[in-house]
Amino acid sequence: MAPAFDDLFVAFQTALAGRYSIDRELGRGGMGIVYLAREVHLDRPVAIKLLPPDRATDASLRERFLREARLAAKLQHPNIIPIHAVDEAGDFVFYVMAFVDGESLAQRVRSRGPLPATEGARVLRETAWALASAHAQGVVHRDVKPDNILIEAATQRVLVADFGIAAAMGDNAGEGISGTPEFMSPEQALGHELDARSDLYSLGATAFFALSGRLPFEGNTATEVLAKQVTEPAAPLASLGLPLPRKIAALVDRCLAKDPAHRPASATALAEQLGVALEQRREIPVALRAFVKRNGRLDGSGTLLSAFGLLIGSVSVSAFYGGWAGLGALLASATILPFAALTASARRLARLGFAHMDLAPAFQAEAESAREELAVEHAREATRAERWLKRIVQVSGVASGGLLASIFYFLAANGPHIAWRPWIPEVFVASSTIALLGGLGYLALLQRRRDVDTGFWARVWNGVIGRTAWMLGRRLIRGQVVESAITHRATELSLGMAAEHLYEGLPRAQRDELGDLPAVLHRLQDDAQRLRRHLDGLQEVLNDAGEAATGSAYDAVRRDRDAMQAKLGETVAALETIRLNLLRLHAGSLTVAGLTTHIGIAADVSAEVERLLKGQDEVARLLKSAE
Repeated sequence: MAPAFDDLFVAFQTALAGRYSIDRELGRGGMGIVYLAREVHLDRPVAIKLLPPDRATDASLRERFLREARLAAKLQHPNIIPIHAVDEAGDFVFYVMAFVDGESLAQRVRSRGPLPATEGARVLRETAWALASAHAQGVVHRDVKPDNILIEAATQRVLVADFGIAAAMGDNAGEGISGTPEFMSPEQALGHELDARSDLYSLGATAFFALSGRLPFEGNTATEVLAKQVTEPAAPLASLGLPLPRKIAALVDRCLAKDPAHRPASATALAEQLGVALEQRREIPVALRAFVKRNGRLDGSGTLLSAFGLLIGSVSVSAFYGGWAGLGALLASATILPFAALTASARRLARLGFAHMDLAPAFQAEAESAREELAVEHAREATRAERWLKRIVQVSGVASGGLLASIFYFLAANGPHIAWRPWIPEVFVASSTIALLGGLGYLALLQRRRDVDTGFWARVWNGVIGRTAWMLGRRLIRGQVVESAITHRATELSLGMAAEHLYEGLPRAQRDELGDLPAVLHRLQDDAQRLRRHLDGLQEVLNDAGEAATGSAYDAVRRDRDAMQAKLGETVAALETIRLNLLRLHAGSLTVAGLTTHIGIAADVSAEVERLLKGQDEVARLLKSAE
């Protein structure tokens, strides 16, 4: 930092006397010196950027600086720092912009570390909005970097500075290059003509730094860095072991593509895709989050105490009524009591207005969150000890199974009085013990990099046991059900749940006439969910290839994507129609016969979806076999 009152400061303040009162210098670099000042007439704080005096003597550079600054001053957007004035005062050339009370993205990362995924995606989306607005008016930034992205302290709003100034401070394509090497696109480093996609590359490098705290390319000299920008691919963001959603990491990787055609089609498209990624990470309600983390599992201290109680109780029963009675009591208690506990947990959550359909996305969100957290602390790949333990468990498990099968075979053939070889029971016990202890060790190591518990309980609750427990728990509810927020539900799940509630509120006679309407609703919900998953897969293929990717294969992917989007719309519309007609049936403005017609149409839609998805699965199977 230069002295607060050097000769330049005094001379510049003298030239601005009566118009601006300079308070202090905020920073300086090759592109200029920034001062904090107050505009006297309007009595407001402003930031003044001064063209370095040694460059202001160059008439062509001076004129280009003024031209670019005046062009940038025409930009009006909530995420672009407004320029109030572009002016000259004697030998000084400068522009005046709004003062942002906050810090730059570079300062934020250096002081607090990499941004969390959600905050990083928000910052990038707002920056993309600003770039999209400028690009629509024909302005390319040319120097997108963390130092030019400011974060307002009071609102956390993102504001982008210095549009077009990089070119004004250096030379145009063909005469040299301008910008910051660490964030410069390959075409900019080569001095080629630039378009909006160059800014997207720079934004990708900025995102890489913001989310990882590292630069995508580093070197001892600017020339070395520029050479890497042109010739070397950036490391995939996901390969750094960061707690990032896959879609956000993939977007950053696409921005850093060497070929501009493989980057996102526009800043607007990038902002939309970041918005989708943010929406998919929407907050799960607290009660549902607590259920998937604790309340819906049998792994607390109470479970351990219950296990000891069951063991003691079965021993007591065995002492009074014999061994078979004790074994029966143990097996009955070990199945009935856990199921009763699951039913009670389901009842409490259903009492709060949640449905069984809410569990799958909640467990999925918890699994993704755990995967991100575990990626920070542990390696993504299996350790050597984990691989060895897995082999030991496999070998000892096969040995134990073979010995057990042999024991049953000889018992069946020769009866209980067979003369055993003394080593058979010993080997069986030894191999079983090794398999058990090795399995526990393997699971402990696996749990360090993968949330095994969440996956297990997700399968329990989405399987027959969980569905049955939920059904019983819901029937045991007494009193009024509390209405819950439905923001976490996909549209088809919300519509299906609303329709199911309306169906259950109908008289028994009408429900009988409507047949198995809940089964139709469940099929439509499942169809919509499967369509969404296939759509995500197809969109990822296009994202990886780039929006401009050509060829018959990519054209086929686009046709499939469009067909599935249309079918998803039809499926959701069928659910919406059933819900509205159930409302009309409750109001008495529709007959059961009228509703059954729409149920038949919905069943036809579901059948079409099934055929479409089967066709997709068959194509995928053939492609896989051809590889």
